[in-house]
Amino acid sequence: MDFALSPEQLQFQSSLDRALADFAPLDAVRAAANGDSAALAKITEGVASLGVVGVIVPEAHGGLGLDLLDAALVAEMLGRHVAPAAFIAGSVMAPLALLKAGSGAQQTHWLPKIADGSARFGVAISGPRDSATVAAKDGKLTGSALMAMDAVGSSALIVADSAGGLHLLAADAPGLTIEPLPSLDTTRPLAKLTFAGASAEPLPGDGAAALAVLRDAAWVMLAADTLGAGQHMLEKAVAYAAERRQFGRPIAAFQAVKHLCAEMAAELESCRSLVWYAAYALSTGEADAALAAAHAKAHLGEVGRFVARTATEVHGGMGFTDLSGLPFWFRRIEADRQLLGGPELVRRHAARLQGLAA
Repeated sequence: MDFALSPEQLQFQSSLDRALADFAPLDAVRAAANGDSAALAKITEGVASLGVVGVIVPEAHGGLGLDLLDAALVAEMLGRHVAPAAFIAGSVMAPLALLKAGSGAQQTHWLPKIADGSARFGVAISGPRDSATVAAKDGKLTGSALMAMDAVGSSALIVADSAGGLHLLAADAPGLTIEPLPSLDTTRPLAKLTFAGASAEPLPGDGAAALAVLRDAAWVMLAADTLGAGQHMLEKAVAYAAERRQFGRPIAAFQAVKHLCAEMAAELESCRSLVWYAAYALSTGEADAALAAAHAKAHLGEVGRFVARTATEVHGGMGFTDLSGLPFWFRRIEADRQLLGGPELVRRHAARLQGLAA
């Protein structure tokens, strides 16, 4: 049995890595993070031009027809470049919601638009601790939802109500207010959604089952994003240690610095297979898929924080400056850790899945 990526997947990821290096250099990331809409639009359009926005949309609807492992490879590269491009909600969670719970008409209308980038979706679901108070009645939504992902600048939204149902509505629907929230990670804005009788179209399928898949897939994508960001921070630390000189020699020659870099590499290496397996398990419907997704999210949250802190320490005072760029990756990793539940809450969910907690 082969536990490695296929040659096609390796080539796919390598090509995306090179393209993102052109679309999202650090200067563009800084500009987008500071509210430059032109820089953000350029990166979003660049990512869309690669076709990856439709990575899991079936070929019959104009997408690439790939699986969640391939989507995780995209998320890893986006994290590596801290690309401020909407992906997890709009290109993974929204298509999954439509595929798992949408009607044939909804799929036919929306999936091609997701695949060609003409429709951008935001998604509002809760983590293990419910933060949404959305009620649905007679095709209207009331209440509010926090931490909506990719909602700012979207054209449509997928929203989960407090009973587990999924609903689709236009981002400019009367009665809907989208309020940007201050976020640690300025490359991916979050929003609070407030509903005052906003008209919404229910997804007729099993909303509760689809919602569980959406949450698990999002956990894996956040873990993959952390993996990419952490790998980049490790590489930056190693390169800096090789060129920074103290006492007449590179600091990479000092045993303490060698140990820091080796510990980061060792921690990240096991994370790679964990993320790959979790994505594979979700794609193939393995019995332990939900548990693997929880483990990936929780473990990468801890390892990502360790790598972000350690890589910054290797850089010394320079690591805390915007000139180094490291704070963008640091904040990205910290946001990944907390979105849709931090490690403690996700581990509690994993314990419930195994019958170890009420």
